[in-house]
Amino acid sequence: MKITRLFKEFFESEKSSGLFLISCTLFSLIIANSAIGNNYLHFWHTNLAGNSLEYWINDGLMTIFFLLIGLELEREVYDGELSNIKDAMLPIFGAIGGMIVPAGLFLLMNFETKTQSGAGIPMATDIAFALAILSLLGNRIPLSLKIFLTALAVIDDLGAILIIAIFYTKTLLWSNLFIALSIFGFLLVLNRLKVRNLIIYLIGGIFMWYFMLHSGVHATITGVLLAFAIPFGNGDTKSTSYILQHFLHKPVAFFILPLFALANTAIVLSSNIGETLTQNYSIGIALGLIIGKPLGIFLVSLLAVSLGICKLPDDINWKSILAVGFLGGIGFTMSIFITLLAFSDETIINNAKFVILLSSGIAGIIGYFSLKLVLKVPIIEK
Repeated sequence: MKITRLFKEFFESEKSSGLFLISCTLFSLIIANSAIGNNYLHFWHTNLAGNSLEYWINDGLMTIFFLLIGLELEREVYDGELSNIKDAMLPIFGAIGGMIVPAGLFLLMNFETKTQSGAGIPMATDIAFALAILSLLGNRIPLSLKIFLTALAVIDDLGAILIIAIFYTKTLLWSNLFIALSIFGFLLVLNRLKVRNLIIYLIGGIFMWYFMLHSGVHATITGVLLAFAIPFGNGDTKSTSYILQHFLHKPVAFFILPLFALANTAIVLSSNIGETLTQNYSIGIALGLIIGKPLGIFLVSLLAVSLGICKLPDDINWKSILAVGFLGGIGFTMSIFITLLAFSDETIINNAKFVILLSSGIAGIIGYFSLKLVLKVPIIEK
């Protein structure tokens, strides 16, 4: 099976980033609950140009993360594992199941309550954490399984981006949205005219981000739009898209995502954890990530293969699909990001973050040991 150089680079950077993210998260939790916890919390709320440092990380730097996700998705669609529709259908259906079932379980616990807006929280998969756990199993992991999880996580993130754009936009300032989309349209025209100068696209992206920020639509959506405006060409090392994606890998993996983790996992743990875990939104998040994710990924993938829409690669079996489905339950980055948009109550936000970390950890541990057990048997057995 074809695996491109950029996929190898993406996988390597994401798994390393995941291990670093785990360290940053643990550090942030420990410091937040130490004697200097208050100073640490106040640091992230330091005023910078009229907004907090946390705000600039979440609304500014994370746009660059979404740009990288968009570039990766673009590569997958044009020249990667999603370019062949038959090969793409399995992770697409797996991702659909992995979004619908967790959201359904959350709504089951929170329907018609003030927390029902959190249905998007358990829908996304954190690529960095999931691949970091997968990498711990080394060479025993079949190539098809790596590609399945990566493609599924990228599609999951696209789904989360659409959810953010559609359901977490509260008020719209149409004039600014029109200007932002006009800039996007202008960049698409430059693309069609074969303009390859990256600086022009980046300057246009900055203006598009500014107007999107003041339109009511979350500004990070700009990153994905910009990614699809940037010329892909033939996808070789000289293409504009390749150059930017290659450049962004390490800054995103080892600076932007760690900063996001440090700023958003500064959680002061409640003295009554039992009460936190028994809230409807907590149960919904836990059910969605730990049970809904693997169940949705497995069942909808099985249905798609049974109907002949796609096929299971020769080097993996259904046990490994179910096992890797648990890694899909590692929500972290996108789940926390959606939490910040879904809720306004600081107590609910902090509690939800804690449950996301706990649930993602449990899903990751189950996924790791399940794969370790499953991959002891011949992987071609179906």
